Amino acid sequence: MNGLERYLATLDGRPADHLPRLPILMQFAAEHIGSNYGAFASDYHVLTDANIACAREFGIDQMNTMSDPYRETQGYGAKIIYERDMVPRCEKHPLEDALDLSNLPRPNPMESERMRDRIDAVKRYKALVGGEYSIMGWVEGPAAEAADIRRLDNFFMDLIDGSPDLGRLMDLCVDVALDFARLQVDAGADTIGIGDAAASQVSAELYETLILPHERRLVRGLKGMGAKVRLHICGDIAHLLPGIATLGIDVLDVDHMVDLRAVRNAVGPKTAIAGNLDPVSAVFRSTPDKIRARVLACYERSGNPFMVNAGCEIPSATPPENLRALCGPVPFRAW
Repeated sequence: MNGLERYLATLDGRPADHLPRLPILMQFAAEHIGSNYGAFASDYHVLTDANIACAREFGIDQMNTMSDPYRETQGYGAKIIYERDMVPRCEKHPLEDALDLSNLPRPNPMESERMRDRIDAVKRYKALVGGEYSIMGWVEGPAAEAADIRRLDNFFMDLIDGSPDLGRLMDLCVDVALDFARLQVDAGADTIGIGDAAASQVSAELYETLILPHERRLVRGLKGMGAKVRLHICGDIAHLLPGIATLGIDVLDVDHMVDLRAVRNAVGPKTAIAGNLDPVSAVFRSTPDKIRARVLACYERSGNPFMVNAGCEIPSATPPENLRALCGPVPFRAW
């Protein structure tokens, strides 16, 4: 089986030759080919070359288009500053001074430089490795993008205040994300990832009342395009699991502080769980033998369907032998 076949078989509930490997590589990948994070985030040629090279060398089954949270944000009018060896930063968030939607432009993904760059990355993956690997496009979730537009502290205050304009902002974020995702699917993405990290910082009540309805609409729209959906919410999502279980996603990334057995009990037997080694203590600072043992322990706690991943991005200084151990083939087991 190749990476795409392995990935789709797992999602279909069919046995694969071994578990799919979906580690998140950004700065690591850039530096592995002698480049840097700033170039990776700003030039789709670097991003695709880096991920393809790592997939070939380490055994990875999905090409991803992740780089930083500010792709769509630039389209809303933000100036993004590229740092050589750090995540790009937003010089000023578009609505950080006031939640005034009348002053917020609606991005056109084909005209927004950073959104277009991601679409071009998907096209290049399709041309170079289409049919061999799964190709994942990416959009920011409604909470994450609203927080990027508003600034994180303001976003949380808006949630607490119950501002109706925040709901309208998240509606707009979903509309734009669906426009953006459609172009990525048309370009060749079989999966769209959703990053909604800000959601992990709110209570279950606020999440289910104010954020989850927008995520549902986003997931429903992506499914309507025929895309698989992978949700990534960094941090402790244990309290959000009952709501997440209603989304109908295909793959759920799980960070290291969340118990995989509890996740499986919440999401049921159809959602693939990807995770959840601590990227620092259990990958970067670990050893190949310990990494292999922990991957097997994660699989045992999760059961099928399962995909190998750390809880979040692999640190840039991770020894190559450790990433190779993480991605070593794990035979499928019928539990």
